[in-house]
Amino acid sequence: MEETDSEKAIQTEGARPHPKERTARAAGTIGFFVMASRLLGLLREVLFACFFGASPIASVFVNAFRVPNLLRDLFAEGALSMAFVTTFSKKLHQDGEAAAWRLANMVINALTLVVGSIVVAGMVFAPQIVAFIAPKFEPGNQALMVILIRIMFPFLLLVSLAAVWMGMLNSKGVFGLPASASAFFNMGEIVFGFGLAWIVDPSWGMAAVACVAAGVVVGGLLQWLIQAPRLSRFGFRYQPVLDPYDPGLRQVLVLMGPAVIATAATQVNILVNTIFANSISQVAASQLYYAFRFLQLPIGLFGVAIGTAILPSISRSALRTRKSTSTRSGRGGAPRCQRKTCGGSRRKAGVTTGRKKRWKVSL
Repeated sequence: MEETDSEKAIQTEGARPHPKERTARAAGTIGFFVMASRLLGLLREVLFACFFGASPIASVFVNAFRVPNLLRDLFAEGALSMAFVTTFSKKLHQDGEAAAWRLANMVINALTLVVGSIVVAGMVFAPQIVAFIAPKFEPGNQALMVILIRIMFPFLLLVSLAAVWMGMLNSKGVFGLPASASAFFNMGEIVFGFGLAWIVDPSWGMAAVACVAAGVVVGGLLQWLIQAPRLSRFGFRYQPVLDPYDPGLRQVLVLMGPAVIATAATQVNILVNTIFANSISQVAASQLYYAFRFLQLPIGLFGVAIGTAILPSISRSALRTRKSTSTRSGRGGAPRCQRKTCGGSRRKAGVTTGRKKRWKVSL
């Protein structure tokens, strides 16, 4: 008698690393690559501050980038990632790869239609967006902001697709490449954006900031495409399929609802703070932006690493209908993730300590 897939999985489960160890290793890997990405992001911000400073042009760029970046945090890399990873892992475990790839294609096609429509609407109604965010800006700066919004809005669609690719790779146990994808975004903006700006406008005026805006789009494209070759090795192929009544697609939409609500408070707060800053002066938005980037550095380094590593593990445990296992994955994985993320990233960066310390964490 042939063994079933579940029996084979049970027999091979003992040979695999413990779920807590897999989660901790993944968090350490993610933490290292996220740290590299954040350092490149810090370099990007230093270059931007060096060439543009806290000037009206810098505030124009910050305000123009605020809307697509806010929608990215709200949908693409927030609610969408959590909802898709959970549903994709379930489909992969229960129905196999073919069904999981079909679900991924439907999510990609639905995302392209919805987010693509938002991108077109944002480009068309860019003057109205500028009038709402920065009504007190000078006409020349408002006109420049309209141009920058229209240049950078396609970035939203690119990073949304990159988030789906990242979710599929995470569900297949690949964490390093997706975590490093944002580093390619920063490199694209630094090399292409600032390099082109230095060639086109050495005085770092309006033409230069437009080149940096184009670099944002190039970076988003790199962030998406860098993950495609690895995913194709797992057998993923794009298919133009879309079924609005598919249970998996509808589950992704249902799960996105609470996540959007949970994330919206922070994003709306950021938008309101930006509007208030614009009412003070034409340079306050850039000053607020620089301060907020330093605040996000530890959040992205530790919080994102732990959350990204734990979510697939919890999803797989819950699919086996063992609630206690999924609870232990979350409760036991977090302290290990803290040790791996803090200590592992430090070791990979070449920093060592004189003696080891035992961490005692209670959850």
